[in-house]
Amino acid sequence: MEQGPEAASLVADATARGATIATAESLTAGLVAAAIADVPGASAVLRGGVVAYHGDVKVGVLGVESDLLAERGSVDPEVALRMAAGARRVCGATIGVSTTGVAGPEPHDGKPVGRVYVAWESPWGAAVEELDLSGTRDEIRRAACRAALAAVVRALAGDDSGHMVS
Repeated sequence: MEQGPEAASLVADATARGATIATAESLTAGLVAAAIADVPGASAVLRGGVVAYHGDVKVGVLGVESDLLAERGSVDPEVALRMAAGARRVCGATIGVSTTGVAGPEPHDGKPVGRVYVAWESPWGAAVEELDLSGTRDEIRRAACRAALAAVVRALAGDDSGHMVS
């Protein structure tokens, strides 16, 4: 994963604040953690990540309630928030960030291709953002990764304005 300005800003901001990051990734399957790890100095802030592509991993590792998954499907704002909270807990991080969504080529759980939820949880709050992205499967996944990195930068700054908040 090519590091971008989002990842570099995240590592710099988290390092300055003494914060650590954990990821829970479905749609992005490790791209967010890889983007962070590509930045020199990332070991000071990246605690770990969980690639939770399958529902069983979301439930068994991240602690997402099976009833919630059965009722709403994996592409859901509340599921994204629970994934972020689970990553934070499992990895012992200050901030947990998650991605879940539909990269295509077909809709999933009744959600259209390009529907993505990015969530974060920290001691000072939590937020989830709904995105409707377009492009190829790869473009959607990479855009979701950039959105997740930007969300953590906003979380570090205490800015959750304009986003659904739990």
